[in-house]
Amino acid sequence: MRHQNAGRKLGRTSAHRQSLLRNLVTSLLLHERIVTTEAKAKELRRIAEQMITLAKREDLHARRQASKIIMDESVLKKLFDSLGARFSQRLGGYTRITKLSYRAGDGAPLAAIELLDQEGKKAEAPAKEKPKRGLRKPKAFKKESGKEKPEAKEAKGEKEKKGKPAEGKRSARPPKTKKRQPPAEENAGQV
Repeated sequence: MRHQNAGRKLGRTSAHRQSLLRNLVTSLLLHERIVTTEAKAKELRRIAEQMITLAKREDLHARRQASKIIMDESVLKKLFDSLGARFSQRLGGYTRITKLSYRAGDGAPLAAIELLDQEGKKAEAPAKEKPKRGLRKPKAFKKESGKEKPEAKEAKGEKEKKGKPAEGKRSARPPKTKKRQPPAEENAGQV
């Protein structure tokens, strides 16, 4: 039993696992979204959220603790300058894991892990404009002294006729044909 053994081993030695997770967290903080296996993403989430919590503290000791894990100085600078301020009002849950398909080579379940409140999404949102509703006029009606044209009434009546067949009558579909039987003469010789 694995009592008091939290975390996944990921099929690696402890040194290899630590190196893998350090590289993954560095890539996640640099690109803000990466795709990896589901198990690695769940392990990565623990470390990434610890790093963002350290960045929110903004002191020298926190920077030194984070530098033990983060492999790149530019990423460490980004973490403490922009990411710490971006998540200052959030109390936790800085990442989102989205399950994807399975990897083609070995069938491992893939997942995308990303930081929430991405700056790119904020810039895109105001650019989209919703289409204005209620400006189109119905095609069948035209304003002519407040009455419908007779053509529009006829078209309406035809649509109703086409939509439902009259009671007691079959639809306009051709009847189903039976499979062809060979002529009786050919079967007579076979017994």
